[in-house]
Amino acid sequence: MIDRRAPEALSAQARTTVATADPSRPLSLYLHVPFCATRCGYCDFNTYTAGELGSSSSPQSWMEGVRAELDQAAALLAPGRRVGTVFVGGGTPSLLGADGLADLLGAVRDSFVLAPGAEVTTESNPESTSPEFFEGLRAAGFTRVSLGMQSAARHVLAVLERTHTPGRALDAAREAAAAGFEHLNLDLIYGTPGERDEDLDASLDAVLSVPVDHVSAYALIVEDGTRFARKVRRGEIPMPDDDVLAARYEMIDSRLRAAGMAWYEVSNWARARPDASPDPDSVCRHNEAYWRSDDWWGIGPGAHSHVDGVRWWNQKHPATYSASLASGSLPIGGHEILTADDRHTEAVMLRLRMHQGLDVNVLSGAERIRADAAVAQGLLRTVAGAYVLTDRGRLLADGVVRDILVAQ
Repeated sequence: MIDRRAPEALSAQARTTVATADPSRPLSLYLHVPFCATRCGYCDFNTYTAGELGSSSSPQSWMEGVRAELDQAAALLAPGRRVGTVFVGGGTPSLLGADGLADLLGAVRDSFVLAPGAEVTTESNPESTSPEFFEGLRAAGFTRVSLGMQSAARHVLAVLERTHTPGRALDAAREAAAAGFEHLNLDLIYGTPGERDEDLDASLDAVLSVPVDHVSAYALIVEDGTRFARKVRRGEIPMPDDDVLAARYEMIDSRLRAAGMAWYEVSNWARARPDASPDPDSVCRHNEAYWRSDDWWGIGPGAHSHVDGVRWWNQKHPATYSASLASGSLPIGGHEILTADDRHTEAVMLRLRMHQGLDVNVLSGAERIRADAAVAQGLLRTVAGAYVLTDRGRLLADGVVRDILVAQ
């Protein structure tokens, strides 16, 4: 059902905060492409197939909305703000083709100025790419590509309801490298029911056989409302096992480290420098902006934004999103102003997941006592005035955060 509620306006306080945010603060743009050829059973992202959209929306009306939202964002933010990172996600951005993605980046440049050396990433489904596609992206100004591989095992892809063949992601990575992309990511999902150790080992062999400088690996999560969750509820497939997930994570980390990569966030690894630390040129700067709570504006249906402690999210359906912008309104579905406690909680939650760790001065006295207890338990270590997760602590990261914030 299409949500036809009127868009929500930012409160006067929220609007003032956004409009007067320090223009020297880093700014990122996320652009959401809501279109998919098919829906994977585990996916709960805000995406739509052509059959689900029917005649209520089209790529053209979505693009018109995107251009309008970019213009409104540029008008509301303080003058002089430059964009340091752009990330096109979805959905399946590669369904737009190289020309469509070039138009999207052109719309960004029409409204904003990209900072020198800006990182510009697009996600891509391997099945909707080609050598010509990657050449077109490079010519348009994209600097980084993220490919959804998930697994090299056919039966694992079948359980996930992924439609690409196991080898296509590897061919796509080689084609992207041949087109001049130095920064390439492959996504893996581990812990899928039916996945064996040898399946994951083969997937890692495959990842490391191509010229990628970044790997993201996520444990399969059963999200409410998905086909996967319904199958689990009916007993057709089992829930992912926590012990298996932990063992698989350790396997991934060990293999990637041995291949010259380093973790820089719990689920992300980048090419390592000689001192075994992550190479800043290979980390995803856009994702780092989220984990540092920098400012970002999410463009597109259902996209989330954050500017100087104000968070808001767009209306989800593409038709409602476009109609709101056509009427001259921002397509906001809701917003909140973060309190000091909210910001503190998020700083602990997000920064502790990063390899730089959490500055000890961020914590209160009582929180430091609890963090020191985690050090004694081997879950944290102190490095240059920061608490950093140990290898064991990364397996229990959410629990470490909860224990530190127990009084919040």
